[in-house]
Amino acid sequence: MRQEDYDRSEPVAALRHALMAPLPGPLVILTTCPDEATASRIARDLVESGLAACVSRLGPVHSTYRWQGALQDEPEVLLVIKTVSARYPELEMRLKSLHPYEVPEIIALPVAAIAAGYLSWLEGAVV
Repeated sequence: MRQEDYDRSEPVAALRHALMAPLPGPLVILTTCPDEATASRIARDLVESGLAACVSRLGPVHSTYRWQGALQDEPEVLLVIKTVSARYPELEMRLKSLHPYEVPEIIALPVAAIAAGYLSWLEGAVV
C-alpha cells in the first residue's frame, strides 16, 4: 500500500478524526487578530451567536513567526474564547469565515479544572 493510500484509509482517517476531536466539556480557544477592531468584531459575533460564553481581548501582544519564508514580528490582539466542546466545530468554521488571516491561529485547549459556578454559567451562556 502506498503511503498516500494508507493516509486515506478508513482506520487511519478515523484515528486522525478522533485525535482532532476536542474532549467533552469546556474549552479555551486561542486566536490572534491583526488589530483591536477585528478582535472586537469577532468577539462580539461569537458571543452574540451563542458560540462562545465569553471572549477576552488581550493586547497588544507581539508575535514572532515565519510566514511564506519570511520572519515576521507583528503586534496582534489575542482572543481567549471560552466555550464548550460540542460547539467547537461550528465555532471553528465561524471563526475562519470572520478572520482576515489566510491561516488563522485556532488552538483549542481542554480545561483541566473549573469552578462549578463558572462551568454552570458557561454551559448556560453557550447556546
